Amino acid sequence: MATNEELEARLDGLARRVDTAESTLALYELKARYAELVDARFERGAVVARPRLDGLVAAAAELFTEDGVWDGGPALGVARVRTEIAARLAQPTLVFARHLFVQPRLVVDGDRARGRWDLLCPCTRPDGESLWMCGREDDTYTRVDGNWLHASMTLTTVFVSPAGAGWPRILA
Repeated sequence: MATNEELEARLDGLARRVDTAESTLALYELKARYAELVDARFERGAVVARPRLDGLVAAAAELFTEDGVWDGGPALGVARVRTEIAARLAQPTLVFARHLFVQPRLVVDGDRARGRWDLLCPCTRPDGESLWMCGREDDTYTRVDGNWLHASMTLTTVFVSPAGAGWPRILA
């Protein structure tokens, strides 16, 4: 028969495992919500109207801690704090994008976590050129008041390549 101390240790271990599993699922949801919001900035090959765009980028910025960092790499720049993140996302360099985050590698440690997501993103520039962008995002996360938020997000582009006939022809 197990002692009280052994049962307590088992219960503590189970509580940690459940928290890690629930946190991992919450981080999946956080990343999916981010992709949904940044992709919703585009509709029918154009940036959405300003009032809707402002709401979308404000919601995306809220997925970061107050002092969060959004780092798009050399081509897209760095934004620090929510207001700067919203301002940066309100200046899209594309007219279509679909962020597909795959192969998540997440490590949860209490109220902190880190992750790496591979990214495949069909996108279209304002001049109409359709591209495949492939890269990865390295994130750090912090749990604030029970909710997981991005503390930092860093994009590393692996390649960008023309997509032949492009998305307008495929999506028509």
